Amino acid sequence: MVSAALVALLAAAVVMGSTAAVSRRLDRVAVVDVAWGLAFVAIALTLAVVWPDAHSWLLAGLVVVWGGRLAWHIGRRSRGHGEDPRYEKMLGGPGWSAGARRVVTKVFLTQAVVAFLISAPLQVAAAYDVRWWAVVWVGVAVWALGFVFEVVGDAQLEAYKARPRELRPKILDTGLWGWSRHPNYFGDACVWWGLWIAGALALGWLPGLLTVWAPAAMTYFVRNVTGAKLLEKTMSQREGWDDYAARVPLFFPRPPRR
Repeated sequence: MVSAALVALLAAAVVMGSTAAVSRRLDRVAVVDVAWGLAFVAIALTLAVVWPDAHSWLLAGLVVVWGGRLAWHIGRRSRGHGEDPRYEKMLGGPGWSAGARRVVTKVFLTQAVVAFLISAPLQVAAAYDVRWWAVVWVGVAVWALGFVFEVVGDAQLEAYKARPRELRPKILDTGLWGWSRHPNYFGDACVWWGLWIAGALALGWLPGLLTVWAPAAMTYFVRNVTGAKLLEKTMSQREGWDDYAARVPLFFPRPPRR
């Protein structure tokens, strides 16, 4: 287990270190968002290469599909844009103007450590054998549900934004966005609960209990810190938002109230 943790930490450090070098050359900190999913891809693939078996490669495949799609989506969406206001606020200025040490510590090092910690179920899965293969497939099903929510939610949002402003409603409240105000973030959380079930819980109750904090932490962050709640601060200023929020839940989906 210690060896798997060291390998995962090294993989995350390589991805974030390389991204920091690119970021400094471009003077744009927000490129770290593209590297977020790729850090997990690197961790999962490295673990599968070092400890190759069907279980590790299955998990690696799930992470590659999720992380690769996320990196592609964020990269395409942010192309041609300047610095993300979130990082400007965090660092006190655009790009690397706050100083290399501050940027590396607060952004790249932090994200490398978080990716390493959240990947704990993958690390445990590389170190131990599967006990319950049926649980693995339950985890794959939960992962698939989350992936569908994330991909379809993003696609519906893109289609909404592509419509002329004067022809689209003030609030997107159709499709999955009529069931949850943030279906893509809900999907992201489900992906990691699925990976925990398939990766750690399938090994036995003890590995599952020792790593359950990882998907719980991911859910907390995408709901309350970096995702849904943060986005609501700006979305809540839109016309018709109060009515939308009264009908549609913040995170966990359900049929909207009429």
